[in-house]
Amino acid sequence: MNLILFLALVFLVTFIIGRLLEKIRVPWIFSALLIGLGLAAYNPFPEVTSSSSFGFLAELGMIFLLFIIGFELNVKRIFQQKGFIFKTTFAVIAAEAIVGGFIIHYVFDTPWLIAFLVASSFATVGEAVLLPILDEFKLVKTRLGQTILGVGVLDDIIEVITIIVAVAFIGRSAGHAHFNIGLNLLILLLLFGLVFIFVGLQKKIHSFKFKDIPSFFLFIIFFIFLFVGIGKYVESVALGALLAGIALRNIVPQDKLRFIDSEIKTMAYGFFAPIFFLWVGISTDVNYLFKFPFLVLLIIAMTNITKILTSYFVGRKVLGWRKSIVLGISLSVKFSTSIVIIKLLFENGLIQSSLYSVLIGTTIAFKFVVPFLLSYFINVWRIGFSRIKSKQAV
Repeated sequence: MNLILFLALVFLVTFIIGRLLEKIRVPWIFSALLIGLGLAAYNPFPEVTSSSSFGFLAELGMIFLLFIIGFELNVKRIFQQKGFIFKTTFAVIAAEAIVGGFIIHYVFDTPWLIAFLVASSFATVGEAVLLPILDEFKLVKTRLGQTILGVGVLDDIIEVITIIVAVAFIGRSAGHAHFNIGLNLLILLLLFGLVFIFVGLQKKIHSFKFKDIPSFFLFIIFFIFLFVGIGKYVESVALGALLAGIALRNIVPQDKLRFIDSEIKTMAYGFFAPIFFLWVGISTDVNYLFKFPFLVLLIIAMTNITKILTSYFVGRKVLGWRKSIVLGISLSVKFSTSIVIIKLLFENGLIQSSLYSVLIGTTIAFKFVVPFLLSYFINVWRIGFSRIKSKQAV
């Protein structure tokens, strides 16, 4: 089978399985990850999935996901969050990073710095997964809902810092025999400098009249590839994609933001992201997961308990003990960023296959377990039900 027919089959199966996943409030995009895990167990198309063309498309998927993350990072909004959300965010993520770091270090014999880096990336929250659940129970505008989403938004900064640190480790491990350290730093400074240069040219860019949508699309693709291409010289493709998103967010005219938020995101999630998640799944050592299922259960239990206990102690006086537990369960949801970071570290030999496989298995388990737990406790404790009834009465 050639690559085109293979992708046609993958997109069809992703669509079918995705519709089923949405019925249990799991984002459809993770159907590609499940397909990848299936191919990791038995792959009848090794010549396709190991080809350079497939690898290039998967890397583009990672680039566009990181670009979207950078584009959606609203720094002003993040720093406007109230003190309780700041305290909750840093307490929960710090607690899970410490506990997770110790587990990763001692169980997988991973160096301390890498262990805490992986644990920090794994501690971040997938607010995109939570939104449909909160919306269904009419909790989005409540204090609990705003706290959950606020933590999810605020931890975007931690995600960015984690990606930057991961890129630094990757650059150091790569060696760069053909570049010296000074030139590496100069190129990284150029990446950050480009952000300020383009933001400084904001008015001129606003005054430029794009002929039509295709010409504006070409400008965006040029912008992304410029940052990624420069970053590639120092193994900083991820950082380049992230900075491209942050820069575009601040220079694109308001009337054009909708285009990036719809067309570009549609292309990223509809075409490139499924290929990336398929690639992630195929790289997983499924045999290791079946051989050591208790490791997955251990990490699930420890991370869930850590987040629930931390949320309880931080939020019980503000939200009450029941809502604090729901907060902890909600913050256990993982999403694409942690997978991207883990994949980056694995591809560059900074974490071993066993750790990578367990983390991917744990991420998938969270996608199925957390929505059910969240729905169960919201229903049993009738959180938000009085609000629903009062609205219906009106």
